[in-house]
Amino acid sequence: MERRITQKEETLDKKSENLEKKNEVLDEKIKAADERLEEIESIKKSQFEMLERISGFTKEQAKDHILSVLDEDLNHEKAVKIQEIEQKTKDEADTLAREIITTAIQRCAADHVAEATVSVVALPNDEMKGRIIGREGRNVRTLEMITGVDLIIDDTPEAITVSSFDPVRREIARLTLEKLIADGRIHPARIEEMYEKAKREVEATIKQTGEHALIDAGVNNVHPEIVKLIGKLRYRTSYGQNVLKHSLEVSYIAGLMASELGTDVRTAKRAGLLHDIGKALDHEMEGSHVDLGVEFAKKYKENDNILHAIKAHHGEVEAKTITAVLVQAADAISAARPGARREDVQNYIKRLQKLEEIATSFEGVDRSFAIQAGREVRIMVKPEVVNDEKMVLLARDIAKQIEESMEYPGQIKVNLIRESRTIDYAK
Repeated sequence: MERRITQKEETLDKKSENLEKKNEVLDEKIKAADERLEEIESIKKSQFEMLERISGFTKEQAKDHILSVLDEDLNHEKAVKIQEIEQKTKDEADTLAREIITTAIQRCAADHVAEATVSVVALPNDEMKGRIIGREGRNVRTLEMITGVDLIIDDTPEAITVSSFDPVRREIARLTLEKLIADGRIHPARIEEMYEKAKREVEATIKQTGEHALIDAGVNNVHPEIVKLIGKLRYRTSYGQNVLKHSLEVSYIAGLMASELGTDVRTAKRAGLLHDIGKALDHEMEGSHVDLGVEFAKKYKENDNILHAIKAHHGEVEAKTITAVLVQAADAISAARPGARREDVQNYIKRLQKLEEIATSFEGVDRSFAIQAGREVRIMVKPEVVNDEKMVLLARDIAKQIEESMEYPGQIKVNLIRESRTIDYAK
């Protein structure tokens, strides 16, 4: 045992000697590695200094330069990709869309309607004017107070103008006047009697008109209060376009496009007919016709699909259903066709000026011209600022800005033109 223990001690001594030698070797290697690392760091630093001296950039400037180059490359790639996707989408969708819209327009026979906010009542003679005015103006005051309209009795021979922002009120006043003229007995008590009679007639006409519109559009199971609102649209105009006829047009066109696409025709027609229902209320209540229409339709239990189509038809919210998209398209077709709408000259000029202002507010735009009655804006860009790739993004940005800040019927074409000229002289 003593011999074995002695052998083990000798073995352990040898192992400890070996470990010490290995530790010495390792220490030498670590020292050599540290020296190499210091050498590498100094070389790296000198290389960076040399690179900065040659390029004229600091480290931060070089990073910014690389990022800006990368950003330009990405913009180029993005513009190319957008063009490719747009072209592909157009190739696939243009033919089908053109067929659907053309078929819908061809099958929709529409009247060209233009009405104003005044009605003219013809008189049998100028003596009748004095009788309508009455002693010290009592008859005309009674008429204006009961009907809530303005009667304009001017130098126009044998005519009185009835003026009111509320078309239903204006129609009741016109009928009242016609009945009084036919009867010949004009005094405050008779005016009240004829007003009540005219009011009942107009209400009956509104109801009948609403029912006929539902039959024409092929829509059923509509609440009686909504039927009345549809009838009221007969007396409402927008840019000179009769809103009831416009709503029926939208209903027909949306239904035709739905049938071409193989989707729910009844829902499309119903949403088309009800999309402008708020315009029958916006004289009486506060809020936009979109919000009022949604609120009223919700009150009388129209389904969510119809409510969403009403809410999205002016693009205030994104259209998330096929019905909403069809109503948007049908609304634009009905409003944009030639002769459908009119607007006064001042509003028209303001719209064209706003269009040009929006276009010229973007960097790189030289001049802009609103043409085609505001259906197109032609924009000259500075060729040294805007290259061919940036034109795609600039056109998209301008179109987006126009959509967000302007109201207009139909669509506006944003047409960018980039021209490079080189001039030299032969001497």
